[in-house]
Amino acid sequence: MHATPRVGNLAIDCADLGAMATFWGGLLGMKVTYRKDTWLDLEPLGAEGPVLSFQKVPEAKSGKNRLHLDLYVPDVDAAGARARELGGSPAGGRQDRPDMSFQIWRDPEGNEFCLVTRK
Repeated sequence: MHATPRVGNLAIDCADLGAMATFWGGLLGMKVTYRKDTWLDLEPLGAEGPVLSFQKVPEAKSGKNRLHLDLYVPDVDAAGARARELGGSPAGGRQDRPDMSFQIWRDPEGNEFCLVTRK
């Protein structure tokens, strides 16, 4: 019998753990729960996790993410303003569809994520 795996961590490679903690912790309203020289965890994403983690790596990001977070927000523009305050930058314009509005953003190290408002 095989046990079904559970996602425990979503780990993002980065160069600056402090900058990522400030950006993602500020954007998501989450505190750092664990930190070592090359690893940092924020609070779990929901009651059962997973934990959003950051791993310090020597190489810079190159290319497009193969995995990204879709962050559901009440207002794409207001959430974008907050992301910009924390050091994020838009990666494109706002897209409006009948069922949602969204915009692709980058964190301070260039990792893409989407701000999404469902209609």
